[in-house]
Amino acid sequence: MSTVNIVDRTCLPFQWQELAFEVNGHLEKVLDPSQGFPSNLLQAMRHGVLGPGKRLRPVLVVLASRVFHAKANPWPAASAVELVHAYSLIHDDLPAMDDDDLRRGRPTCHKLFGEAMAILAGDALLTLAFETLAKNYPSSISAPCCLELARGIGGAGMVGGQVQDLMWEGKIPSESPLGESLPGEQELERLHSRKTGALFQACLRMGYHVSQGQKTENSREDLLDLLDQYGQNIGLAFQVTDDLLDVEGNCQATGKRVGKDARKGKLTYPGLLGTERSKHLAGELCSRAKEIATQFGPGGLPFVELADFLATRDH
Repeated sequence: MSTVNIVDRTCLPFQWQELAFEVNGHLEKVLDPSQGFPSNLLQAMRHGVLGPGKRLRPVLVVLASRVFHAKANPWPAASAVELVHAYSLIHDDLPAMDDDDLRRGRPTCHKLFGEAMAILAGDALLTLAFETLAKNYPSSISAPCCLELARGIGGAGMVGGQVQDLMWEGKIPSESPLGESLPGEQELERLHSRKTGALFQACLRMGYHVSQGQKTENSREDLLDLLDQYGQNIGLAFQVTDDLLDVEGNCQATGKRVGKDARKGKLTYPGLLGTERSKHLAGELCSRAKEIATQFGPGGLPFVELADFLATRDH
């Protein structure tokens, strides 16, 4: 089964590039035809997962695990995170949600396979993520990883953020003051802390739990708190720069349609704060993240590099 499986070597620091390629290899194994899925379902799942991508979330799992234990096995957890991320993108692109026809430079899943198959492919990826964790780790690791992932993507996390986003856009009726008052920066930050930041934090926490399964003495719960702070700042910075790319980016570089947020009346940082203030905020968030990462010790350098990348990314 042929697959486009590319990591753009110009987009990430060297160590991130290499880890992203390793993630791809593990994703190929998870999505092997021997799993027994119907072939058309597997094809849709692979389309959603194995296209070009930065693999930032699974790499966060890997690097967080290595901060605490160099010999930890983060790959099942990293794969699970990317499966969940792909599910969220497939569903986010559906007509009832953001209604996009281009993702990572290719037609979105529902454009190629139809809406019903796209929904089912997303469902299958979500459940496969938890199966991957349960099958590859003892309960001492899989249970906390499943908990962190469920919290990060559930009603208080990513899904809750999506609900808020669609309420502001008018696609979901509001039954609370949220949709009856003008949005402010605090409301926007809460929205994206759920929609984007919660999964970033879950990735870092899963890396921690993977490493603690090695019975290391380097438990360092103070570093777990620092990982949370880093995830909050880097997740919000990622969203601010994503909003900016929709205003100033181009379709060829980003791999998706640009200018769509303003056309749809979505609540974004440039729309609320203006472009220059949004750029300043992104820079502040990345600077804070870098300061936090310096406290990780020798394993903190890749986290500093990620913050630098986010501050200047064009895709």
